[in-house]
Amino acid sequence: MILPDNNTEEHPEITFLKDSEWSLIDGEICRVLDFIPTAVIKGGKVSSLSITVPYAAVHFECMKLPQIATGYITHKIDFTHLWKAFKERTIQQDEEVLFFWSKKHYKSYAKLFSAFLPRMWVMVCHQGAYQLHAPSFKPELDGEARWKATAPIEDWKPKVME
Repeated sequence: MILPDNNTEEHPEITFLKDSEWSLIDGEICRVLDFIPTAVIKGGKVSSLSITVPYAAVHFECMKLPQIATGYITHKIDFTHLWKAFKERTIQQDEEVLFFWSKKHYKSYAKLFSAFLPRMWVMVCHQGAYQLHAPSFKPELDGEARWKATAPIEDWKPKVME
């Protein structure tokens, strides 16, 4: 996928690597535009180039951000969930991949270990689900109808998340 060049002096590239950077969008819905793995999964095991290289990068958009961002995936489980969505399942033309990144939504027993836990809930949804997360988009669609339109077709949620 070719992404628009939004990088100017006025709008420098937005990059997420560390938790302190990702925390800007903690709990916000985001849509993956491109998944760029640097690791692979063979025989159920993640094989990476190096322990210092992220497992993958994602180009994504988030309603809270002014432009497309690049996020680096550094947790093996987060990478595995994205791999399952994009490489094992494959995304159809009428689908999109959404995710929540969060450190605030762990089950109470897991909060002590948050530094070591996965942070992404990855979802395959029907095309248009991302836009429906904006309350101002199609306000006439509400209640159960809105929920059904945004509900995941398939998802991978870390067991330690609420």
